[in-house]
Amino acid sequence: MPVTDVYRETGEAAWAWVLGQLREDDGPWLPDKVTEDRWREGPAEDRDSVYAGIGGLAPVLAEIARYRPLSQEEQALADAIVARLSRQVASRVEPSLCDGLAGDATALRLLAPGAEQAALARLAELATPEGWDTTLEIEPGYRGPLLDLIVGTAGVMLAAVWAGGEHAEAIAVTGGESLLRSADRTEAGLDWGIFPKAPSRSPNYAHGTAGVAAALAVTGAAFGRPDFVAAAVQGAQHLLTVGSLADGGFVVPHTIPPSTRDVEPLTYTWCHGPAGTSHLFSALARAGVGEVSGVGVAELRRRCLHSVLTSGLPERLRPGFWDNDGRCCGTAGVGDILLDAAQDSADQAYAETLLRGAHTMGDALVERAVRDGSGARWQFLEHRQDPPLLPPGTGWMQGAAGIAAYLLRLARVRGEGLTAPVVDRPDQWWAVPDRLRTA
Repeated sequence: MPVTDVYRETGEAAWAWVLGQLREDDGPWLPDKVTEDRWREGPAEDRDSVYAGIGGLAPVLAEIARYRPLSQEEQALADAIVARLSRQVASRVEPSLCDGLAGDATALRLLAPGAEQAALARLAELATPEGWDTTLEIEPGYRGPLLDLIVGTAGVMLAAVWAGGEHAEAIAVTGGESLLRSADRTEAGLDWGIFPKAPSRSPNYAHGTAGVAAALAVTGAAFGRPDFVAAAVQGAQHLLTVGSLADGGFVVPHTIPPSTRDVEPLTYTWCHGPAGTSHLFSALARAGVGEVSGVGVAELRRRCLHSVLTSGLPERLRPGFWDNDGRCCGTAGVGDILLDAAQDSADQAYAETLLRGAHTMGDALVERAVRDGSGARWQFLEHRQDPPLLPPGTGWMQGAAGIAAYLLRLARVRGEGLTAPVVDRPDQWWAVPDRLRTA
């Protein structure tokens, strides 16, 4: 079977498995993990989320629609997701991209453009000068604003800029101004934790300075706020002082100070590694920034990806090094970023290098798929528990839905070339050429 067909067939098999897990209870929902007693469980609180719920099926459906018509079942699912999310908007309080209204706006825009404006109007209504108060239990007893991309202000800003409309500027600027006030000044620049004055920092893309600075750069470019762009540069300056430019790469520690948990001090993922942090430097380029502390932003993006490509992933070199194949923390997320950079590169030889890396990720996913008559899924490892094998996940960030979307995109790029359209999202749209964006 041609490699393009292998990627597509595995992606379709994974999608079939996800569809087989869907249940109905006041709208569709999915169990996050598929265990033997999953049918006795009810919907989780985050059933609508992009991270683990039905919101995360929207980008998969949008990807599928790039190469074939949706089936009757898939169109009915898309309509049901739109109906469910639209019905919840007026009572929703959680603001975040991965578990709240910003995620609802993302899913609605992908499936029913225009429907997302109700979610943005709700975000505008809930905004305060400090941002948006969380409903999530991130820190015991804490109920103020969060700052990061996954569950905080940065993610809300990115969703607003990406979606556009009458409320976008007010949401994004309100968020940006609150981030300027909440920044911690360091010797080299600015730093942000997941919440103001957090004692521990996860400085990479998902929960720290890289993601916050990217949101400020994108918002500053979109709405003419040079102060936002300047703060983004200062965030990058801070990262250069806590990271390493050794061996032609660029890496920033997973946690500062080092985590007391048994985790790798350096990871290479979308969430906590140079794969995701590379998006900061494409955001700075979008904002017209040429260099940070004497190093070009294009070079810094390239260095991030060099660190990824030379790290040894997706091989499981040791327990804890590469135990996840999902979007947030693993193989599919890295592959998607490599495709973004390949499709954005004017250097054909470099684009081919990145594309080979994306194929390596795809090949690993095909090899590691667990197959039976119900389709394909993946079981990640948790080396700190015995036995380490985890039940398969269903969702966008940690499960088969997100992996399926990556494999289907990889098949399209393989078949159509590097000018294949990109189903863009709030967390990466500036990393690809505008002419290739579909959302």
